[in-house]
Amino acid sequence: MEILSLSGPSGSGKSTSALSFAHKHKITAIIDDGLLIVNGEKIAGTSAKFEKNSITAVKRATFFFTDHAKEVQRALNSYYIEKLLIIGTSDRMTQLIAKRLDLGEIQHFYHVEDIRTSSEIKAAQFVRKTEGKHIIPIPYQQVDQNLFKRLIYKGMDIFSHNKERIGENTIVHPDFHRDSIIIHKKVFADIVKRTCMNFKDIEECKSVQFELKGLPVLKAAVIIKYPLHSNLVQMTECLQKDIRDHFLQLLNIELYSVNLYISMTKRTEGSRN
Repeated sequence: MEILSLSGPSGSGKSTSALSFAHKHKITAIIDDGLLIVNGEKIAGTSAKFEKNSITAVKRATFFFTDHAKEVQRALNSYYIEKLLIIGTSDRMTQLIAKRLDLGEIQHFYHVEDIRTSSEIKAAQFVRKTEGKHIIPIPYQQVDQNLFKRLIYKGMDIFSHNKERIGENTIVHPDFHRDSIIIHKKVFADIVKRTCMNFKDIEECKSVQFELKGLPVLKAAVIIKYPLHSNLVQMTECLQKDIRDHFLQLLNIELYSVNLYISMTKRTEGSRN
């Protein structure tokens, strides 16, 4: 059996991308957070996300408990698996999992930066910190809802590049994840509006829409006064850059795109100079 490792920091989107990565590399089985998943379905094990505290969650994810490890080993032996992907927060963790399951040496090591853009990783980490959402790469029906105080909702169907359905993710809020930062939606608009006010040719920022599903995209409607004191293209490009920089500095969000919708208004005597 060929063993592969996929590692990266907690909340960086490893589980979100696991099914797509496995499909691309023709991997039929995945070990993720204590679960054995074969062809997108839970086969054996117990998710670490069921645990009540972070200490037992780590033990569960690394198969510290003998009965848990033996259950997954028996399941692995009952299937013909050519390739197995082990997911963890580091190479050291995936190697520990391989050792505890008696899988032998890992042949290939991948990291989340190899399969996700910096923008996607930062967006995933932002969602983890502010909403406490965790992904389990198995269907909604296979999650034991009684083990959670709050099951958020069914995630999304995962499709290949050829539009072939290859699995489903479920979004949960584990009991052990208690530390979240609440950021009001108004904060995103305020950052954009304050940035706009640094440009003397901008009369007003009318509206701001911020989407964090998948790649983070920002849309803003801006009113510009004419005649302009500066080049319109250069000014809007500078505004886009400043908005990107402020989101990165203040929220650690790397915006995938900043789409500006420009309208013009005639400069009046009371306008800012």
